[in-house]
Amino acid sequence: MTANAAADRSSGLSAAQRLAAYGRVATHDVDEAAEQIGRIFCPHGLQPQSKTAHDFLALHNCAAFDGFSINYVAYGGAVTIDPGCLDRFFLVQLPLAGTARIFTAACEVATGPDCAASLLSPTLPTRMIWDNCAQLILLLDRRLVEQRASALSGRPVRPVEFDPTVELSAHAGGRLRAHVTELAGLAERVGGERRLSAVAAADWRETLLDVLFQQPSQGLTEAIRRYSGRLDTLPKAVRRARDLLHAQAGEPLDLTQLAAAAGVGIRALQGGFRRHFGMSISDMLLDIRLARLNAQLMVASPQTRIIDLAFELGLTHLGRTAGAYREKFGETPSVTLSRAQRKRGTLTN
Repeated sequence: MTANAAADRSSGLSAAQRLAAYGRVATHDVDEAAEQIGRIFCPHGLQPQSKTAHDFLALHNCAAFDGFSINYVAYGGAVTIDPGCLDRFFLVQLPLAGTARIFTAACEVATGPDCAASLLSPTLPTRMIWDNCAQLILLLDRRLVEQRASALSGRPVRPVEFDPTVELSAHAGGRLRAHVTELAGLAERVGGERRLSAVAAADWRETLLDVLFQQPSQGLTEAIRRYSGRLDTLPKAVRRARDLLHAQAGEPLDLTQLAAAAGVGIRALQGGFRRHFGMSISDMLLDIRLARLNAQLMVASPQTRIIDLAFELGLTHLGRTAGAYREKFGETPSVTLSRAQRKRGTLTN
């Protein structure tokens, strides 16, 4: 059964389906849903609250990238989901419709649209009750998160446990929601027919890890704050990192490696960029990549597509790229391309 056909048979879900081009599961069969969704996430118990089978619906759309994925998961009717410990990944669950209650870390989290989201850590047993609920779910590989925690705190790699409640009205929760929503929009624009470049995927990993570590974490938040205060070698470190950004602008950004090469912690390096250059690391990298885009447009062939050049440079948000490009160069990328091609045509005639 297609996702749209299954959705048409359910009246309980009010949110528009997301990531429709990435359909994985669409079924009214409980056992089939548990098996197929379990293959994508992890094995779990799934129990409908209603005795009427027709009330049950499971939809799962999944756009997978290197180290993370963005998912749309919806259950018609009320269901109990019991995954136990997630083990291999962290989950950010952003409700779009209905409600969900999450029992984890000896506490209960009530979530709903514009209220609260949930952040599940892999080492904490979890049980959930969804009621006609649809959610955008960000999956982040556990290894990536734990390695980033080590780089931020200066500690050996160890398990990380976040506060499971994400208050969407708070600044950090709002940022997390905005980036999860933007990632879903990007996946929908890509549409399953083309993949993100390695550069773009790496940039998204960095962005997602950055917003994730704005959330409170057990025993880690204070360690990160202390480690980020080591500023004695910042001027040399910042110059080194800036030079590396220029030299490797066409390669995937890895803040852990950049900070290690500069000889400081990630937070210290981020603070150094804001202090000495008046911009973030990502803003400087954007500026460098825009300059690369301009240089490539100036010599591009008539068959060149701006979107292809932009994607190869990791510039996946075309509207934002065009605005930033216009602010930097006083014209849009398309105007630069047309002007350069007219100029070359005049010279060859």
